[in-house]
Amino acid sequence: MKLSLLFVFVMAAGAQAACGSDVWPSVWKNYADRFMDEQVRVIDHDADDRTTSEAQAYAMFFALVANDRSRFDRLLGWAERNLGSGDLERSLPAWLWGRGANAQWGVLDPNSASDADLWMAYTLIEAGRAWNESRYETLGRALANRIATDEIVELPTFGSVLLPGAKGFQRADVYRLNPSYLPLQIFVRLAQLDPGGPWQHVADRIPALVKNSAPGGFATDWVEFSPPDGFTPSAVGSFDAIRVYLWAGLLDHATPGREQILEALPGMAARLRTNPVPPAKVSAAGGVADPNGPIGFSAAVLPYLAALGEARLVDQQMSRLQSAADARTGLYGTPARYYDQNLALFAIGAIERRFWFDAGGALVTPWHRR
Repeated sequence: MKLSLLFVFVMAAGAQAACGSDVWPSVWKNYADRFMDEQVRVIDHDADDRTTSEAQAYAMFFALVANDRSRFDRLLGWAERNLGSGDLERSLPAWLWGRGANAQWGVLDPNSASDADLWMAYTLIEAGRAWNESRYETLGRALANRIATDEIVELPTFGSVLLPGAKGFQRADVYRLNPSYLPLQIFVRLAQLDPGGPWQHVADRIPALVKNSAPGGFATDWVEFSPPDGFTPSAVGSFDAIRVYLWAGLLDHATPGREQILEALPGMAARLRTNPVPPAKVSAAGGVADPNGPIGFSAAVLPYLAALGEARLVDQQMSRLQSAADARTGLYGTPARYYDQNLALFAIGAIERRFWFDAGGALVTPWHRR
């Protein structure tokens, strides 16, 4: 019998207690200190100090969870000025900003990244409701409308899907998709808020898309669709795919489609029953190409393992995560890397019940219960 997410996390609380019950606020503060500058631009120090729309969107979500409105405003302001051409109601944010060949700082690629757009729109709407700020909600709804217009398409014989960006992911009748860009809870929530939009249609197809992208039971990074052949997964599942497990694990047990998604992804849990480290790379067929995943992978699989009722594996991965805590930085890994900390903030936030999603995808926090 599968156990509830909260119950399995409680069973693993012994490991969590070793470093206290209030880990998340400390990690969030240390993350902000290390990866944000005075403008509140989120910086990836391992990638030429670039900033992505994903970075700003995730940080906005964490600021909302922390009830940190001042930082939220500044994160949004930087994104709007520098990624959104000054107006996110009219423009999707550019996905990449950094130092160009001429040593000038600015947008390096104006194309959008739809996962970042999605998280930003959702977070703005939820922030508007939590803080009773109509500007946030208006901006979030406008951004969601732009996503619906520019990034959602109808696949022949399959249905509605989210493209990874506004441009470059459709060539004739071949569509390139990314399963990690599809957190079901966000689409379910947007469908409630905008029942006339495409959101429920996309939500209905996510379980099938995940299943078709994971023929060996492991999520893959990309999948192509073309009629009449259907889906062809990419050769590898790695840094993108790890988020598929994370989003699935964060789903409320009553969210329609949750069980189908979890049932499509048995490979990671099976691997961890005999190997304590999540693999960094797997093949579409289920083979392990690189057995040594970074520390953030252990964080990312925690909610997924809990959702499957794998209490022993939750404890195992929690122990690995805690063993990588660096007392000097208050972060995970030496050196602490941007992506690892983001995965950890999502996972630890769920463990400590700093946030959760209800069955309809709405964000719930202890400081703002609906």
